[in-house]
Amino acid sequence: MTIAPFFQLKFPVFRSSPSKLSSLTEKKEKNMARRKLLLLLKPFDVYHVTQSKPVSHFTNPRVFHYLDNRRKVHKEAINFCQQILQKKAVDWKPILRNNLSQPIHNVDLVVTVGGDGTLLQASHFMDDSIPVLGVNSDPTQAEEVEEFSNEFDATRSTGYLCAATVKNFEQVLDSFLEGQTVPSKLSRMSISVNSKSLSTYALNDILIAHPCPATVSRFSLRIERDDQTCLSLVNCRSSGLRVSTAAGSTAAMLSAGGFAMPMLSRDLQYMVREPISPGAAISSLMHGLIKSDQSMNVTWFSKEGLIYVDGSHVFYTIQNGDSIEISSKAPVLQVVFPHLSS
Repeated sequence: MTIAPFFQLKFPVFRSSPSKLSSLTEKKEKNMARRKLLLLLKPFDVYHVTQSKPVSHFTNPRVFHYLDNRRKVHKEAINFCQQILQKKAVDWKPILRNNLSQPIHNVDLVVTVGGDGTLLQASHFMDDSIPVLGVNSDPTQAEEVEEFSNEFDATRSTGYLCAATVKNFEQVLDSFLEGQTVPSKLSRMSISVNSKSLSTYALNDILIAHPCPATVSRFSLRIERDDQTCLSLVNCRSSGLRVSTAAGSTAAMLSAGGFAMPMLSRDLQYMVREPISPGAAISSLMHGLIKSDQSMNVTWFSKEGLIYVDGSHVFYTIQNGDSIEISSKAPVLQVVFPHLSS
């Protein structure tokens, strides 16, 4: 696949926008301090398919055209966002999300172009000092989903954490640069194993489970506040344990029967997945809240296990006897949401 020329740069410096602006733009930009932006991009080849694939791979040719269209729409969104940044009094550089490996520093704003997954990946390299603005490059089209409902799932990007699409990106960006939009402070989750903190804070959720989904996960849990027990020890045999932040409560947690939480809540929500015969006495304890001043302590009793953070790409191994502590005592993430306020 041919990669767009700007991806071939090694990005030694930030790009500067043209100095000659229209008089109207110049007047507007005079009140803005020059900012540094990082443009974090979902790669094109996520949707890449070729006609050379065996016919049996795509029995419906419309699936091929659908995926190819997703690639084109995403590429057009990236080009559009670049054009908007070229007009602004900002210095910026693009980088593919797959090439992000170091903490993000020395920028005033991170703009992600993709979907929730791209913003989540960015969050793993960000502290609480830099805001992030998500652009949903390929929003789901309700009429398209309905048209293909009897053939395949035509759902595109959800973009729940994204503040903009190409339709309003410039407006949302200007509102932030002019100080009219204050980023919201979303709670994140801190995880430690045997008193050693994991390097990744979860913005959405974590899943603790055996590597094989068909294997029973064995563990115990309790909730504490300053070493005082708030929820007595509960022994579990199940498919694992999911814990979500408020921002992540509308994702897998909601699909599993949980409830949506206020976006700015500092509490966490937990759910034991498919518990085996919990009994009436403890069945009500399989799902609940971990308050902002509480922590959950989990002891793992299976031979092996994994802690998945915000999806399947980031995970940590655990083993029998490991102690896991979960709380919302983590740096918040500043997210640009025009309709929310902290």
